[in-house]
Amino acid sequence: MRTDIVELVRLEDYRPSDFLIDRVELDVRLHPTATRVTATLSLRPNPAGRSDVPLVLDGDELNLKTVALDERVLEAGEFEASPQSLVISQPPQQPFRLTIETEINPTANTKLMGLYRSGGNYCTQCEAEGFRRITYFLDRPDVLAVYTTRIEAEREEAPVLLGNGNLVESGAIEGTGRHYAVWHDPFPKPSYLFALVGGRLGRVAKPFTTMTGRQVEIAVYVEPGKEHRADYALDALGRSMIWDEKVFGREYDLDVFNIVAVSDFNMGAMENKGLNIFNDKYVLASPETATDTDYANIEAIIAHEYFHNWSGNRVTCRDWFQLCLKEGLTVFRDQEFSSDERSRPVHRIAEVKTLRARQFLEDSSPLAHPVRPTQYREINNFYTATVYEKGAEIVRMLKTVIGDEDFRRGMDLYFERCDGTAATVEDFLKAFADVTGRDLSHFSRWYAQSGTPRVSVHGHYDETAKTYRLDFKQQTPPTPGQPTKEPMVIPVALGLVSQNGQPMDADCERVNARGVFILDKAEDSITFTGVSSRPVPSVFRGFSAPVKVSLDLSSEELLVLLRHDTDSFNRWQAAQTVAMRTLVSLSTSVAVRDEEMNSLASAFRSFMDTDALSDPAFAALVLTLPSEADIAQEIGKDVDPDAIHRARKEMRRHIGRACFEHLMDFYRSLAETEAYSPDAASAGRRALRNAALDLLTAADQEAGEKLASEQFETASNMTDRLASLGVLMTIPGMVRENAIASFEQRYRNEPLVLDKWFTLQAAIPEDTTLDRVKRLMEHPAFSINNPNRVRSLIGSFAMLNQVQFNRKDGAGYALLASIVLRADELNPQLASRLLTAFSTWTMMESTRRSHARRALQSIAQKPNLSRDVGDIVNRSLEESAAS
Repeated sequence: MRTDIVELVRLEDYRPSDFLIDRVELDVRLHPTATRVTATLSLRPNPAGRSDVPLVLDGDELNLKTVALDERVLEAGEFEASPQSLVISQPPQQPFRLTIETEINPTANTKLMGLYRSGGNYCTQCEAEGFRRITYFLDRPDVLAVYTTRIEAEREEAPVLLGNGNLVESGAIEGTGRHYAVWHDPFPKPSYLFALVGGRLGRVAKPFTTMTGRQVEIAVYVEPGKEHRADYALDALGRSMIWDEKVFGREYDLDVFNIVAVSDFNMGAMENKGLNIFNDKYVLASPETATDTDYANIEAIIAHEYFHNWSGNRVTCRDWFQLCLKEGLTVFRDQEFSSDERSRPVHRIAEVKTLRARQFLEDSSPLAHPVRPTQYREINNFYTATVYEKGAEIVRMLKTVIGDEDFRRGMDLYFERCDGTAATVEDFLKAFADVTGRDLSHFSRWYAQSGTPRVSVHGHYDETAKTYRLDFKQQTPPTPGQPTKEPMVIPVALGLVSQNGQPMDADCERVNARGVFILDKAEDSITFTGVSSRPVPSVFRGFSAPVKVSLDLSSEELLVLLRHDTDSFNRWQAAQTVAMRTLVSLSTSVAVRDEEMNSLASAFRSFMDTDALSDPAFAALVLTLPSEADIAQEIGKDVDPDAIHRARKEMRRHIGRACFEHLMDFYRSLAETEAYSPDAASAGRRALRNAALDLLTAADQEAGEKLASEQFETASNMTDRLASLGVLMTIPGMVRENAIASFEQRYRNEPLVLDKWFTLQAAIPEDTTLDRVKRLMEHPAFSINNPNRVRSLIGSFAMLNQVQFNRKDGAGYALLASIVLRADELNPQLASRLLTAFSTWTMMESTRRSHARRALQSIAQKPNLSRDVGDIVNRSLEESAAS
């Protein structure tokens, strides 16, 4: 195992910067291989820092040309420079100006951090520590400065020049063929929010009037010829701005807001002040090329990055341990936006499915960590589901605990107090404590303790006294570095339903007017009075806390909730729980009676008869069984992915056959009759129709293949075409292979669509898929330099194809290990994210565990691993050795 990795960075060691930077003046002369950056920094000693200490500026693979102090060029002996740092041993003890000239090669920057070229365009990515790849700097989030950026380029190569803030000057440079633009951002910001773009780009734009009447121009820049595919993103931006004014009182503050879509990007998007840079996957959309899911993701991510203008930019984070302060809070805000724009129950279920699939898995793996970590080796590895999704759940719980009105008052106070500062989790919670008078120190454990709490709920009915008691127990299992846990503050939204499906009015003094009980002890009980008959408890309505719940309810009682609960989330959850119980039994060779599956199928038929068409999107979710990954998580140890695959296939076949007529009626009646629209209602109808097609095919492969083939040929939109192709992927033979070839031919010039084509093939649960993936890596459309291509093929194989990635012969693990090592030499962030597919390896049965361990060890033993990959692989192996 490798031990030569960087030292831990610890939260407890935080201290303020010894120097501050008030102003940054940048002159960036773009060139494909020799970009010159002149940075003039106005520095001063920090009163809160140490005195008489060297000035140490961060760098990363930098080539220093000159450095001057107060306009005097320094001699070689007056500073120490390396590609990783610039040190001035005796800096002035009063304000001074430092001018640094560096040269960088954007074309060779395959790491996609700092300044790089994408499709011939120049762009930047500076979060978390990318600005140090542009110039030497105090590259930390608590150093805020006002930036003025002059960008110069060949006009022919880069007619569009964009920067943070407002455009203050632009023009031609006579006799050179070059031009320039000067951008000024009046709001102090940390270096990670710096951005510039230069290139040949098309543009769509429109005016926006803020709530106080200010005029703002909002625009989206894309590859020329694709401007029409940016219309939805531009519309989503305008709706996001209106929503943030209405719901949070947050008004935009610059004269322009620009979004740029690029094809090579390590993440989804970046919230740089006034100049958001996006992976083009989350900007470009048309009915022919984008699915309903794509449209919903564009809407959510556009909103997320815009909302960062206040929760992340105007109020930033003091250090990277506070990452959840901007990301978790902003995810909560974008989730609320999407819930208001679409179906709140459907969106809530989607949020929880994502949380369970990604964050619950992370919490149970060697990579578990608190929402606010206390230490890290490589910060890029902490942009995780725990920080984002669980961070959002903490904010939502806070709102549940204190109520909507106090939550809004607390948010207003937080923004007012912390505007223009680098804040902490304590600053955030204090705002809510002050407006409510509550002590939130116990609640703050959610930020400090890793792991998913497990809550057991047992009901006791006293027919004589007409009372009903609910007993609660909570326990959080050990996680790396945290063997023992304290009880959490867990809001439990709940209600009672009668056995015949009616809501029951019952009194309980410990349940507040909003129907919420606060569980803050290891064990507690509440008692309802005036309960006329044995009820069915509906607990954790709306998924009121990110916990795993164990209920002592029978399947029959759970199906009462499916049919009658007023809470949509718990209706869906009831179906999932009943299905999961049977799937686990089937997967672990426990005998399952036909009546168990018949009972669920009967409930589905009843649901389809009465409720499905009232909210088709919700119905599609109800009819979708837990995934193979969900089942593996539920089993938890000695997992056999092949057995899980067989079990799920058997249950889908049983339900499909039992509900065949209902499903066929849905499939026929929900066929498209009007032009495509991405609105929520239309998307819901398509979702239910395609869910029906999937179950019909599980029931009758021949009939399903015929229906799917017809839909594939006649579909008027990408949603239906891709869904039918996905169904065909489950049926070996020439019909499938012909459809694969037809899709490739039709979309051969559409990289983002071919990503979907790669994904579907990578997820085929057949022994030949490994060889198929290897062949597809040689496809002309695939490039290991492009994160989207790698994620669509390799990431999908490792994350989505449970049976083939976790092959018993270890070949899936070996393939991923080899690709991680190859990618690590080019793009460490991409490689480390691929490596997280091994998160489940300790759950597997012994043969698979042995193969996975060897694959991880083969990575760990490779010399010169990046910090990103070294951190992930060592944490994975260290924890397994400790356990």
